[in-house]
Amino acid sequence: MTRVSLAEQLANNAELWIRQENIAEGTALPERSLASRFRVSRSPVREALQILAQRGVIVARPEGGYAVSAARGPANEPALPPADEDEPIYLKIAEDRLSGALPERATENELMRRYALTRSQLADVLRRITQEGWIERLPGHGWQFLPILNSAAAYDQGYRMRILLEPAGLLEPTYRLDREGLVKCRAEQQALVDGAVEWASPAQLFDANTRLHEIIATSSGNVFILEALRRLNRLRRLMEYGKAVNRSAAALRCKEHLTLIDLLLSDQRDAAADFMRLHLRDAAREKSVMHPIGAR
Repeated sequence: MTRVSLAEQLANNAELWIRQENIAEGTALPERSLASRFRVSRSPVREALQILAQRGVIVARPEGGYAVSAARGPANEPALPPADEDEPIYLKIAEDRLSGALPERATENELMRRYALTRSQLADVLRRITQEGWIERLPGHGWQFLPILNSAAAYDQGYRMRILLEPAGLLEPTYRLDREGLVKCRAEQQALVDGAVEWASPAQLFDANTRLHEIIATSSGNVFILEALRRLNRLRRLMEYGKAVNRSAAALRCKEHLTLIDLLLSDQRDAAADFMRLHLRDAAREKSVMHPIGAR
């Protein structure tokens, strides 16, 4: 079972920040300032910097530490929506919840101690998790994590449901193309194909792809199809985070997304429905051989 470490997640997030902010060549990257920016201790920052140096994103400075390299890739590369600065901690909580290391119920004080967070930092993370639908505040005191997909069998069943519902949604009599939404998704998927897929975080990849599929479901005009897909995406979010990201496979799926979008924009709905079915079937087969955290 392959797991993405906190240092690797932090390296991905730091590389994304360097690219999006177009940090100038030669800019020093002190461990202390990065630890403060990404709300982690200096130990994973040190490991993340070593990973970035191996990738050629940063270089060692003669006087010590690291600085941004000139060979990090084009500064004008299209980018995804920026990752939250609390991404490493957010993903660590997701990993702990999926693996069973984090109990179903917890108080804010327990979470602050466990992850070395201030109350303000924890509030930001909890706000995001609440919006995504996998935690809720208990009456009076504490928080409760909501049910998730935590077995390979349930995960596979979710994909089979999608294969039944999503292509059918394209053929609904109430279908109305959300052209503006699809054009925005196309730009996002093109950015991934053009290189962002190599450094986007698991959460960013999941959000970009579910955003596209939910916009297509919205176009169906069938509220039950849309709600079923949204509920399933909330349930499978953490299991997706628990999988090691296969970057080459992710790039292939993004290319398929571009084909699907172009079929819809040219009003080839029957062809799009057939392509959607094959796309989901192939994605299900690919991910069934990748063992998620907590799978039994």
